[in-house]
Amino acid sequence: MNKEEQFTTLIKKNEGVIFKITTLYTDHRDDQKDLYQDIVYQLWKSFDSFRNQSKISTWMYRIALNTAITRLKKRKRKPDEVGIDQIILEQTEHYDPQFEERLKLVYAQIQNLNDLEKGIMLLLLEGKQYDEISLITGLTPTNVATRISRIKQKLKSQILKKQ
Repeated sequence: MNKEEQFTTLIKKNEGVIFKITTLYTDHRDDQKDLYQDIVYQLWKSFDSFRNQSKISTWMYRIALNTAITRLKKRKRKPDEVGIDQIILEQTEHYDPQFEERLKLVYAQIQNLNDLEKGIMLLLLEGKQYDEISLITGLTPTNVATRISRIKQKLKSQILKKQ
């Protein structure tokens, strides 16, 4: 299998990782598509440098998060940006309106976090362990644990204010 085929297979297997990050870090479908392309491009540029020293998903998360955060920082410097819209959740067959409302509230509060906190929460919600979050973000595992605890408290207090 040549390099392009390996890369295409990797992207197809792990496109959920990219999709989750693009959904969390963008407000509109077009922005999501642009960020998706940026992430794939950055992954392609870094593909030769991956040395299997970590899991492929860890490597992908790190590049995807860095790309998303860098893009956000560039956009924040532009004065003509508009505010964040609400996250649109797709309905499933097992629609539970109360659950959906709570989920929207949680995601709306996550949107209010800073870029690093958003990334940490995304990884935590993905079921990543502190050690893996540490590898992806470049923080120490102790720092990750402390930040998660503080983020949870912040979210809890914000949600209680909304109710």
